[in-house]
Amino acid sequence: MFLIRRVNILTHNNVCQNIDMSQDGAGVDLETSLGYLLKEASSALRAAMEEVLRPLGMSVTRYACLELLAQRPGLSNSELARGAFVTRQSMNVLLQSLEREGYVTRPAQAPVGKALPARLTPRGRRSLEKATVAVRSVEVRMLAGMTEAEQSGAFRILQRMIQSLRDGHDAT
Repeated sequence: MFLIRRVNILTHNNVCQNIDMSQDGAGVDLETSLGYLLKEASSALRAAMEEVLRPLGMSVTRYACLELLAQRPGLSNSELARGAFVTRQSMNVLLQSLEREGYVTRPAQAPVGKALPARLTPRGRRSLEKATVAVRSVEVRMLAGMTEAEQSGAFRILQRMIQSLRDGHDAT
């Protein structure tokens, strides 16, 4: 298991250098770095989601946009971009495509300011329902082998990490 983990670490994102890449030994030890492990988990989750969404003609970003609109109808391009972790420009291109394909609607003119609030169409809702089933299967697979208490604990810990990073707490 250790050997497989080491190979994964060395080959992940084409990292084929010595794990301690600094000259003075002060670098991050990727084998014990929680940040690196979180990035590896994020990458594995995204790959698994892309795999189940691809047959549905959907990407993770497209799914995220539809899911956000289902839960918060009327979000603007900027709000959707933040929620899907993409640039405003990328979200604008996606929204134009979704609108052309009949998955979302937006008014021709902004009701207030410049923002064009987007809403799912019935076609968008049907597409989202299929994608949600696929994405839930990935989450079930990801959490397999964890007890409810472990899942709850992991959830709380991740929430605290996010809050600490957003609050800007120093490690000193």
